[in-house]
Amino acid sequence: MKSRRLIISLGILAITLCAQVLITKSTAKSATRFTVRIENISSADGQVASDGSKWPFALSPGMFVLNDKNVLFTEGKPAKANGLEAQAEDGNPSGLIASLETMHHAGALHGLYNTPVGAMGPGPIGPGGAYEFSFTATPKMKLYLAMMFGQSNDLFYAPDANGIGLFDAQGNPISGDVTDKLVLWDAGTEVNEEVGIGPNQAPRQQMPNTGPTENGVVHRAKDVRLYGKNGELFRVTVTAENGQ
Repeated sequence: MKSRRLIISLGILAITLCAQVLITKSTAKSATRFTVRIENISSADGQVASDGSKWPFALSPGMFVLNDKNVLFTEGKPAKANGLEAQAEDGNPSGLIASLETMHHAGALHGLYNTPVGAMGPGPIGPGGAYEFSFTATPKMKLYLAMMFGQSNDLFYAPDANGIGLFDAQGNPISGDVTDKLVLWDAGTEVNEEVGIGPNQAPRQQMPNTGPTENGVVHRAKDVRLYGKNGELFRVTVTAENGQ
């Protein structure tokens, strides 16, 4: 009888340990901490305008959101009244964040990145500068983010409707360079001037939200000289915690 009880006890212990291992593995796959680093790798000598002057490429403070679809904008449609205009024209992400809060989007699943690494306060990143931010995500979540092409009227970088995948088909977290996942978009809210020298662009305008209204739609900025040249200007990497 004692032998039988011992066998049963050992069996129960083995089942319990197996269950704990499975739970641990499941938890590891269902929640992973990620860090995103955005680096301005453009030339310190600047970009050359048509008039021969030079201007520095810069990225504005931005925001991110974890979701299964793009809630920030729809390609081919006018910019939503959700703060996208302020992000694209003035590099101000606060309106987009406020819009998500109005939608009762979970606070842990969105946020700002506005202070360059090593800086004391918020600001854009010029050549050599970087932003970093972290979050915890679960499989099937996608990363969406937005940041202004600083020397423009209403251009911004963001993924397309597919977002940036954080897990593979088996639910394993992915790390790597995702620079090519970002697209240069035109918000269609302000008439474009030549990038880098326009008087109504953020570095030169007298106050935010100035410049002729365009009344257009969000579209890919294929007519801009630097469209498709992400790798010459900036680098975005996603790193899963513990190198997963």
